[in-house]
Amino acid sequence: MYTTTIHTPVGLAVISGNEDGISSVRVSNEPGPDSAFVPAVLHKCARQLEEYFLNRRRSFDLPLRPQGTPFQRAVWQMLREVPYGKTMSYLELTRRLGDEKAIRAVAAANGRNPIWIIIPCHRIIGSNGDLTGYAGGLGRKKWLLEHEQVANGQLSLF
Repeated sequence: MYTTTIHTPVGLAVISGNEDGISSVRVSNEPGPDSAFVPAVLHKCARQLEEYFLNRRRSFDLPLRPQGTPFQRAVWQMLREVPYGKTMSYLELTRRLGDEKAIRAVAAANGRNPIWIIIPCHRIIGSNGDLTGYAGGLGRKKWLLEHEQVANGQLSLF
């Protein structure tokens, strides 16, 4: 496993993976050790994240290799279908997965998303429009949603 770190407006993005793809992107307040060798796919991920923060990218073209249960991977795949600049409620996400009773499991899978921003768990909100739960902190979630709204030419959600 290789690691590289980039600075973003909301903290450090620590990108991990190998030649086959990205296994995690996490936000951190503390720098960690970067690998002496960094595969091309990690450099590509870093470049695409930088483009996202510069409002030059709305989708990502990267091989992703998140580790999780089949259910978690199904939730993460559904998250990737939420368009840039849009939000979806946990309840709507659960309904799209086919079992409204699984809302807690869906929320838990969302919270365990290992690939920050690229698998856009920040786009999932409460049914009443409230920002709820975010592993990176609600301040970051709000910033990311506003960043996408402004880039779409819309007024802030909040």
